[in-house]
Amino acid sequence: MTLAVDPDRIRKELEAIVGPRRVSLRPVDLDTYARDMWPRLLFARRDGEPAAHLPYAVVWPESAREVSTIVRAARAMRVPVIPYGGGSGVCGGVVPVRGGITIDLKRMQQLRAVRGDELVADVEAGLSGERFERDLQRRGFTFGNFPSSIYCSTVGGWLATRAAGQLSTKYGKVEDRVAGLTVVTGTGEIIDTDGPSRALGGPNWTQLVVGSEGTLGIITSARLRLSPAPQLRVFRGFEVGSVAAGVEAIRRVMQRGLRPAVVRLYDELDTFLNSMKTGGHDRNERAHAYAPTPLPGEGALPILPGAPEPEDDGPLRRLLALGRRGSRSLRKDALGAVLSRPRAVNGLVGAVAEKIARKGCKMIIGLEGARIRTEVEAALVFAELERAGAKDMGEEPGRAWLAHRYAVSYKMSPVFRDGAFVDTMEVASSWEQLIDLYHSVREAIGRHAVVMAHFSHAYAEGCSIYFTFAGHAEDRAGSERLYDAIWRDGLEAATRVGGTISHHHGVGLLKAPYMFGEHREAMTLLQGLKRTLDPDDIMNPGKLGLGLPAASPAGGEP
Repeated sequence: MTLAVDPDRIRKELEAIVGPRRVSLRPVDLDTYARDMWPRLLFARRDGEPAAHLPYAVVWPESAREVSTIVRAARAMRVPVIPYGGGSGVCGGVVPVRGGITIDLKRMQQLRAVRGDELVADVEAGLSGERFERDLQRRGFTFGNFPSSIYCSTVGGWLATRAAGQLSTKYGKVEDRVAGLTVVTGTGEIIDTDGPSRALGGPNWTQLVVGSEGTLGIITSARLRLSPAPQLRVFRGFEVGSVAAGVEAIRRVMQRGLRPAVVRLYDELDTFLNSMKTGGHDRNERAHAYAPTPLPGEGALPILPGAPEPEDDGPLRRLLALGRRGSRSLRKDALGAVLSRPRAVNGLVGAVAEKIARKGCKMIIGLEGARIRTEVEAALVFAELERAGAKDMGEEPGRAWLAHRYAVSYKMSPVFRDGAFVDTMEVASSWEQLIDLYHSVREAIGRHAVVMAHFSHAYAEGCSIYFTFAGHAEDRAGSERLYDAIWRDGLEAATRVGGTISHHHGVGLLKAPYMFGEHREAMTLLQGLKRTLDPDDIMNPGKLGLGLPAASPAGGEP
């Protein structure tokens, strides 16, 4: 039970640990740290409403020892603690639902060591993803994790949510790349989990903490596995006759043991909207057998452009751009007209897309690595795709994707400003259920919003599907109800056909009510671990479904 809050005591306790310059109780800071990029919270932000939950204080530690001392002080005061990285999460994972102390780790940003002979790096949790990757590439290595949020997310945030980058088919998700962690538990104890020399017979303590979203402890640093920087990068575009044909082609590639870095299959609507920008692809434009993208030392660093490309609005933005000219009132009316009839729009645009884009669905394939191996693997991948019926469109579609792959994440604000909203839902399953998962979730979302999808993050066992949807309501209350209904129906549809409710965005508050429906008895193990590492329940309360009833409204704040 939380004791009565004494802001003055909290300030004094924190200032005694880190000094007054690294503690804030200013309203502007408390409001800033009250949310992440969860779209449901942006409705109130758009309307100028204050956050529903504020932290009591924000503190910026610089070492694991300071984090430990802060947690011990918070425990003594029965005050929650919430770890904060870049604030780029989209599931409400940093919302202080019971108030508390928000611990921003971004002053802990050292790349302590890179051991090339072991292919590992020791890195602090607050280092931004972009800086981490650039530092590694200058040394001739890569971590291989390239999420869309790489400019504004941190290494600790990746680990806390089991993040996946756009090249996860080759490099794996972050849980596949971590060798050990330093963690501060809810008792203030600093523990080091398994390193590369862990005894084979014991449990993997690292994997118990990765993905726990600060509910079991605060990750302060990590030992991460590296790969040599690629010598060659090859991208191609393909066309397939349908989503089902594309899924089968990808499955064949993956189950032959081939590992492209990038695999992306767009459904008919997403393919059609892409073609609105590019004007379609020239079927006669075939690139050289292997079309490498310049690598460091050969020109600009392609994998991390200096800034998101401003001209790429993304497919969904092109759909919404139908009404973007004129006054704000006209734009809002146009958006409302398009998005308030989702069933009709989905059916109409889908029919047009299927009729006009007769070539079917677009697929992007990318490979990278050592030069000779990549050349051989590219030839095998492309040959397998063509045997599965895919048509090679040359390198241009792949180059275009690479040039603009981070841009869409920075283009959502005008949609919210004009009274609509946009979000994404990433689910996953085995190959056996994948097509059922696609149709079930698309139908569930399509009752409420305009929706499109692409398949990415493919593995030998299965694949992730990334649904992008846009909705509109007359006011904030209507937007919240509609948003909740989309997530409720979408996640229930995913669970019903055997899919997982999250592939790489985490759980936070958004998906917390659905944890029990997916994990069942395993939630008892998670709850037991929580009681052991956090006996006073102060670590990021309310996340991962811990302490929340399974029947809570989808997306609703506790």
